[in-house]
Amino acid sequence: MRRCTTMRFDLITIFPEFFASLLGHGVLRRALAGGLVVVEVHDLRGFAHDRHRTVDDRPFGGGEGMVLKPEPLAEAVESLGMAPKSERDPRRAQVILLSAQGARFTQAVARELSALERVVLLCGRYEGVDERVNELLCDRELSIGDYVLSGGELGAAVIVDATARLLPGVLGNEASSEFESFGVADAGPATCDAPPRSTYGAGGLLDYPHYTRPAEFRGMAVPQVLSQGDHAAIRRWRREQALAKTWRNRPDLLEGAELSVEDRAVLAKLKSRA
Repeated sequence: MRRCTTMRFDLITIFPEFFASLLGHGVLRRALAGGLVVVEVHDLRGFAHDRHRTVDDRPFGGGEGMVLKPEPLAEAVESLGMAPKSERDPRRAQVILLSAQGARFTQAVARELSALERVVLLCGRYEGVDERVNELLCDRELSIGDYVLSGGELGAAVIVDATARLLPGVLGNEASSEFESFGVADAGPATCDAPPRSTYGAGGLLDYPHYTRPAEFRGMAVPQVLSQGDHAAIRRWRREQALAKTWRNRPDLLEGAELSVEDRAVLAKLKSRA
């Protein structure tokens, strides 16, 4: 179902200038210019009212580092007109905390978020955020990977980009966001003789390798199957390559992937050669 409203992101951070490059280039710049997406960046220090605009303090119980205080974050979220957590409809709007302790952000989560009207992203810093912010204000806690960053700004940038590109009209070809790594399963062409698309429904796998001109580069030629015009052979080759790349780089994805008998035979052959 196509959206009839503009999606809005609000980013709360102590480094608002961080996002200038993200919003000024490429797909997001075009989406903003076209009114498909609105992104507002809010300086957390604007909600601190002491002379030094303090937004952090030492952790209770001792330990290294500093923790973002709850008052400025709560005031920043409330200034956006968001309904209280107990009254908020998470199918329309969510407040999300970026944190190393969060659930992993995936393409599936990006698709969930792209169905919302509004997303507020809280960029954690230092040793973290007072947990009461998470419990009282946030609908979910997300991490972009199993590693620790200096702050949530990089994570917020990733989430905005990955989510916005799924919105209708943001990409020049809407199929580009469907038939790619981590994408939906491919329903296949109407007939086996139909020309294959330049993209392929991964069904949870990684995408297959892509090639363009020149046909030979530094002694390496494009795989011959791609230039012979046999559509069925190209389709088989692309599926085999997607399976091989997933097996090498992300074998964990194979557990939940939609695999045919032919797919399993390809994987068995790959394992026997290892």
